[in-house]
Amino acid sequence: MSRVCELTGKRAMSGNKVSHALNRSKRKFHVNLVKKRFYIPEEDKWLTLRVSTSALKNINKKGISAVIKEARAKGFLKQ
Repeated sequence: MSRVCELTGKRAMSGNKVSHALNRSKRKFHVNLVKKRFYIPEEDKWLTLRVSTSALKNINKKGISAVIKEARAKGFLKQ
């Protein structure tokens, strides 16, 4: 399973690790993913998703139904 947020599509980025002497070597910035269960009252069911912590903040702000609707419109979450 790849490290991709199922609601926002966030994935790892690449960049440089920079030492004190300014030597540069490649590294990855991984997404902070959490496996979480959500209850969807409209469908009366539980849904388990791997979401980034920034997506959790969006869910707390907008609500799970609105965030899932946006993710389905963008094509990140299947029906």
